[in-house]
Amino acid sequence: MDMTPKEIVEYLDKYVIGQKDAKKTIALALRTRHRRMQLPQELQDEITPKNILMIGSTGVGKTEISRRLAKMMKVPFIKVEASKYTEVGFVGRDVESMIRDLVVNSISLVRAEKEEQNKEKIHNYVINKIVEKLLPPLPESASESKKADYQKLLASMEEKVENGEMDDKVIELEVPKIQVEMVDNNLPPEMAQVQESFSKIFANINKEDNKKEVSIKDAKELLRAEAASKLLDMNAIQTEALKRAENGGIIFLDEIDKIVVNEKTTSRNDPSKEGVQRDLLPIVEGSSVTTKYGVINTDHILFIAAGAFHFAKPSDLIPELQGRFPLRVELEPLTEDTLYQILTKTDNSLLKQYEALLSTEGMELIFEDEAIQAIAKLSHKTNETTEDIGARRLHTVLEKVLEDVSFEADSYKDKTFSVTAKLVHEKLDMVVEDDDLSRYIL
Repeated sequence: MDMTPKEIVEYLDKYVIGQKDAKKTIALALRTRHRRMQLPQELQDEITPKNILMIGSTGVGKTEISRRLAKMMKVPFIKVEASKYTEVGFVGRDVESMIRDLVVNSISLVRAEKEEQNKEKIHNYVINKIVEKLLPPLPESASESKKADYQKLLASMEEKVENGEMDDKVIELEVPKIQVEMVDNNLPPEMAQVQESFSKIFANINKEDNKKEVSIKDAKELLRAEAASKLLDMNAIQTEALKRAENGGIIFLDEIDKIVVNEKTTSRNDPSKEGVQRDLLPIVEGSSVTTKYGVINTDHILFIAAGAFHFAKPSDLIPELQGRFPLRVELEPLTEDTLYQILTKTDNSLLKQYEALLSTEGMELIFEDEAIQAIAKLSHKTNETTEDIGARRLHTVLEKVLEDVSFEADSYKDKTFSVTAKLVHEKLDMVVEDDDLSRYIL
């Protein structure tokens, strides 16, 4: 990913309002990884990633930043929740499974790239297979004139299949029987290999292919998967994927505050929290993890941790783990103006989503500026008087405002509906003023 820190921040600005410090820190961390890869190998090994800890209330943009990073970057990326993991010896996912998930993500990424690079070969394979079914080959003894006519017919048929003119036609295709994937990425590699062996045994019991009649449109999809598996070198893909996961992998570790233990949060019912931190430590510090695709070293994987830290502090993490997250950034709480900008300035904002959804019913939905300001003001007020859930409050508020309009959308076909400040206040004022109501409704 060859983007400058400024370009990364500009991209994130389209979807996340404010939080300049968080964006800047992440952009620098990502760019540092690119710089490292340009250095000699012996120096690359010495430069370890500067892991980041993002601190901020729910709904201020931590998860949104990670979601957008996943879409933007061409590197292996996974988002996991720390609360899903348990200490070794307890029932649940062990922390090493996040590395195995990262490798699976990396393989999908590299495979998609290779498919794109071999798009033409895959396309030709699919077309040729379908045309073979439609036009059986001529016998060797056919005359030259028949062969010439056959070539013309073949070219015409290829063109029709490519253009989609034959999509409704039905052909008989050999479709491999669906094999149930029995491998659980949460299991240690040794057990996963045993499961794979069982899976192969069951697959061989019914080895014969099914001959099914399918439309040419469906056949294109089935044959595309077959072409990719035949034309692509999966061993090379796995090797490249492991290398990318090692040197460019990013793990976004959300809800890290949920595994913190202090006087307030100590619970005898959940004794594995501190154990999860201890299990995380070698992964974040750098260790070798065995996956079914090979061994991966975690020394240069970038970890971005995030948490609200309402009932605990970052200093409540075990000291060794704290030291592995040297970059700390605190996200700012959302103001009324920030909520207004989230509704008006972001690409694919909630307002644009509702406008697009209701346009499918043939109606045009318009939000007046005063109405948007009222929505932002009332959302901010509700956040102050009840639990502060940040921008997530906008989802609830907008749904309440548009509930009746959405229900009656069919009666507004070919009409325009304007959301006014008056409508917003009618729907929300009474609810916002009543603390008990707002806690249950908003």
